[in-house]
Amino acid sequence: MKQLTRRSFNGLATKGLLGSAFLANMPLANAFTTNKNGKKLGVALVGLGSYSTYQLAPSLLDTEHCYLAGIVTGTKEKESVWQEKYNIPKENIYNYENFDTIADNDSIDVIYVVLPNSMHAEFCIRAAKAGKHVICEKPMAVSVAECDAIMNACNEHKVKLSVGYRMQSDPYTHEVKKYVREKTFGDVLFVSSDAGYVSNGNPDQWRLNKKLSGGGALMNMGVYAIQTSIYGTGQNPISVSAQEFSTRPEYFKDTDETITAQFKFENGAIAHMMTSHNANGNRLKCHCSKGWFELDPAHSYGPISGRTSNGDVLKFPHKRQQALQMDDFAKHILLDSKNVAPGEMGKRDMIIVEAIYNSIREGGQEQLLSLGNLGILM
Repeated sequence: MKQLTRRSFNGLATKGLLGSAFLANMPLANAFTTNKNGKKLGVALVGLGSYSTYQLAPSLLDTEHCYLAGIVTGTKEKESVWQEKYNIPKENIYNYENFDTIADNDSIDVIYVVLPNSMHAEFCIRAAKAGKHVICEKPMAVSVAECDAIMNACNEHKVKLSVGYRMQSDPYTHEVKKYVREKTFGDVLFVSSDAGYVSNGNPDQWRLNKKLSGGGALMNMGVYAIQTSIYGTGQNPISVSAQEFSTRPEYFKDTDETITAQFKFENGAIAHMMTSHNANGNRLKCHCSKGWFELDPAHSYGPISGRTSNGDVLKFPHKRQQALQMDDFAKHILLDSKNVAPGEMGKRDMIIVEAIYNSIREGGQEQLLSLGNLGILM
């Protein structure tokens, strides 16, 4: 894995990721003049691709308990652009080679790793060794073993760990969990969840490179469908069987295009999920013994929308999910509130991902799961 970390990623990034021109119209805010009361945590973003550029950095302008304190990038040209746009002190700007010296920077409390999946473990572990709390973008890693390594490092160095599951902080997710927990529509019998989009972009992008991504649609949008299948029933599955389909093999040469999977649960409930890089999907529907409820759209950046069989339309004030997510983690650190997306949740989902891939390799054979309540937060 080491040989394809920084140099190989940076080579791909210069082809498809974002340069300074895309930042030109982004809002300017001086976080460092508004956060001197000591009640906010400084966050450093590791990797300045599209998600950091368009979602995380703007969201950190809306957070109440944390702010953008630093950046780590392998693209020299981005340093001055981000420094000027977000008023980042020069001493808070790092590259992948001097990253470990971040341990000496007291203004950075949290490191958010937003790199390709195969680089998550290395930089999360290095962040933990530097004594910084860690947010690891989803999926947590490319294997269960790497998830364990990240968790062990955070435990050893006594830092907090969260996975970048923005939907766990969304009010619509909270409402779904409430319906399931309180049996508002009776027992959940069947859950259907779709999460996908059509990829027509750069065929050299890292998401289509298995060495960097660890997989295709399943390792990207599929994690959302796994999550909704679980909080849509309120429990972990006891087995899974899966199938893979490809209609554009010339484009998806190295990674899975479309995957479907079926889950069984101990109470008899069933869930079906679909994830794809070649089909649109953005829905969760839960069929219950006394009605139904659904989110459509269910996984996008918002606004989300929901309906129920009794005619209710779910409406919550829209706020950036990433801002809610990072504030939730900051409150966990500052106030010892619940960690809404702990490492155990990321590991649980990677166990399921590995079982799905195993099922596909074995022609759709059912894979038994022994997860107990790992990662369950209702």
